[in-house]
Amino acid sequence: MGPKPRVLDMNSISVLQVGPLMPVVQETIARDYGAVRLPDAPEERAGFLAREGGTFEVAVTSGRFGVGTELMRALPNLRAVVNFGVGYDTTDVAQAVERGITVTNTPDVLNDCVADTAIALYVDLLRGTSAADRYVRRGDWLSKGNFPLATKASGRKVGILGLGRIGKVIARRLEGFDCEISYHSRNPVAGTSYRYAASPRELAEGCEVLIVAAAGGAGSARLVDAGVIEALGPRGYLINIARGSVVDQDALVDALLSGRLAGAGLDVFVDEPKVPEDLLALDNVVLLPHVGSGTHETRAAMADLTLANLRSIVETGSALSPVHP
Repeated sequence: MGPKPRVLDMNSISVLQVGPLMPVVQETIARDYGAVRLPDAPEERAGFLAREGGTFEVAVTSGRFGVGTELMRALPNLRAVVNFGVGYDTTDVAQAVERGITVTNTPDVLNDCVADTAIALYVDLLRGTSAADRYVRRGDWLSKGNFPLATKASGRKVGILGLGRIGKVIARRLEGFDCEISYHSRNPVAGTSYRYAASPRELAEGCEVLIVAAAGGAGSARLVDAGVIEALGPRGYLINIARGSVVDQDALVDALLSGRLAGAGLDVFVDEPKVPEDLLALDNVVLLPHVGSGTHETRAAMADLTLANLRSIVETGSALSPVHP
């Protein structure tokens, strides 16, 4: 472990903004801390970091951009990475721990809305809601007759991969659908009656719908691999509201195209905002543009916690919601 974060001098603190942020966050860090935006163009960025990299003590970013390995190395006096969002897999946490750099995120405040998005995908996917909407808009109801029968959403066997903060909220909502819930996490979760599966594959073998709610990062990359997708099978559905990296996207696309998976509901992708072209024409796939936490209320709460973390780091040297001790 590196040295503990020190209290920063609010009069001389130098803040770097990495990537776009909510307007209220951008405006506040610029007004209160004189934050400087990291250039987007690679050549301009390299020159900027060579000249100014040593001046920055705090970086404010989001889960989409983060402070990766090379950028962190280019900031030798960095003391904290303040992250807007619950995901922080784009930040080199291992290097941060080694150097004593505090990394924060915004947990809990987005649990409800991300869980709601998972349930929206669940109902849409099984009942074909958005596909039926397209059916009406194309005039197919008039020309082709009734929309094909869908799948009952209640009473299904649902597996949750990652029974953390968000996974637990998803499970509670699914109880209202009379679902039989099982889960897999690194270790069994105390205080729950849900069935524990020893591996992602075992979880997939025992469920009809697999909901991915695991944290992103190197440790969970392609946790849902081709074997897990095969175990879910041609009558199974996959929903991902976690990170695109948790699922082997190529294996998923292949299974959907070949009919070895019944359908998928996806809010996240490997290389956002790029979405595999093959998925766009599939009516058994629901595609969302990473809107899991995308409500006015939740984004405002995330902004408040981001700014509160920054203020706490500057004034006390410690964060309100660090992602590591």
